[in-house]
Amino acid sequence: MRFGAGIWLFGQFVDRYATDAYGPAVGTLEAIEAAGRVGDIEVLDINFPFTEGVTVDEVRHALSANGIDAWCITPHIYTRDFRAGAFSNPDPKVRAQALALCEEAVGVAKALGAPTVKLWPGQDGFDLPLQVDYREVWRLGLEGVSAVAAMDDEVRVAIEYKTKEPRMHMSWSTAARTLVGIQQMGREDIGIVVDLGHSLFAKEAPADVLHLINDHGRLFTVEVNDNWREWDDDQPVGAIHLVETLEFFVALRQIEWDQPILLDQFPFREDPVEAARSSINTMKAIDAAIDRIDMDELAEIHARQDPLAAHRLVTELLLGQAPVA
Repeated sequence: MRFGAGIWLFGQFVDRYATDAYGPAVGTLEAIEAAGRVGDIEVLDINFPFTEGVTVDEVRHALSANGIDAWCITPHIYTRDFRAGAFSNPDPKVRAQALALCEEAVGVAKALGAPTVKLWPGQDGFDLPLQVDYREVWRLGLEGVSAVAAMDDEVRVAIEYKTKEPRMHMSWSTAARTLVGIQQMGREDIGIVVDLGHSLFAKEAPADVLHLINDHGRLFTVEVNDNWREWDDDQPVGAIHLVETLEFFVALRQIEWDQPILLDQFPFREDPVEAARSSINTMKAIDAAIDRIDMDELAEIHARQDPLAAHRLVTELLLGQAPVA
């Protein structure tokens, strides 16, 4: 297995209550150095713009010094400037501003050797009934993503879907809806980020959507975390939904995924380096557990669609033969 992380895992965390943040400010270069201390991280998804004053050359040097490559560049198209939307903002000047930022991000990706610009249009969508013309908001979203994909033939685009937050209804909300949008755009260089936590949050079966997206040739990158399925909590891998996380990693093995698996966590109250190490340790343990699964037996369970046999397999795998009172 290969591991990576979103650079934000090592940053400063703020919510609507602790507006003074849960820790000190962390710059781009400091975050890269912290990622290097984890020990197993090969790649980073890096937000853009960087901390004020930090150059591409400085980021390149910091990555090299820590033995890390750039995996994605994620432009900040969800900040205050875009509170009414980025690609679907009703103001054409703001839409142009979003595209200009994305074009800069594409250039940074190329300069750092990152194959992908990741788009998380967190402000594109709506909050209340009758607020928007759904057809127009969707059209503008498709137009914006297509425009980013057309900026450079050597840099692909990956859409990270999420059901809500910050918008109450995000345009790119589910795996199926995102696949429909990509089909409408008709470009081969647009794919999907499967975020395990976002899939849980959307009430999907994460292993199912992983296969669905991969079967359509649109699986560009994978992120992992956990949550309580009511919010995007970004908790450590397998901390809550261990069985579904196990199934997700079985699916990754079935599709022969050999690219890095990225952590997307927000350790508000924990040490970020230790939080990353904990999740990586869990992923290694899950991988070792999958080695103990009789895949022929699993195939027979699937052929029979036998829920109780699946339940017994998981029980024996995770709990052994522990007596039950």
